[in-house]
Amino acid sequence: MAGPVLVYDGDCGFCTATVRWWERRSRTAPTVVAWQMADLERLGLDAERCQESVQWVGADGDVSEGADAVAAALVAGGGFWVPIGRIMAWPGIIHLARFVYRLVARNRHRLPGATGSCALGGRT
Repeated sequence: MAGPVLVYDGDCGFCTATVRWWERRSRTAPTVVAWQMADLERLGLDAERCQESVQWVGADGDVSEGADAVAAALVAGGGFWVPIGRIMAWPGIIHLARFVYRLVARNRHRLPGATGSCALGGRT
């Protein structure tokens, strides 16, 4: 996989629906792949890390996760997503974004599109 890659939990219906929604609305969506289908070793990731949160592997190989990964993906999405992602990464704002990400991740089994696997293992 060349270029940036967003790695998400393909077993989670909420995660899959969210990623697909964003892909349809992005101008330049990067490669998006479920961790279960990804070459994790090549990306410098492991299953445990991917089960915990969404991962972003930049074109330079740098990895970020959770809200930081979301912010990077938004910037890569182009268009009106760019300022949203940049603002989200601002000091102070990113702390709030990380809190909200963890809150959503802990409760994703309660959200629309969720499946039983969304609640497995207490993932955040």
